Amino acid sequence: MLAPLARVSNKLGRNVVTNLVRNSHSHGGIPGENLPFDLHNRYKLTAYFILYAGSGFAAPYLICRHQLLKK
Repeated sequence: MLAPLARVSNKLGRNVVTNLVRNSHSHGGIPGENLPFDLHNRYKLTAYFILYAGSGFAAPYLICRHQLLKK
């Protein structure tokens, strides 16, 4: 009973992925082409990395500090 539904779902999923790849206007082979940030400005990239990694490392300490300072 579920086999026809699974086949339809699988085919629909494959068609969606195929269309995304086909219509992405990406030529491929260019490093960093599919990233959501620019790799050409190294100082901006460094600042983004520090903010991204720093917020991840600092979050547990800031949460702990907040909990300890609560009354």
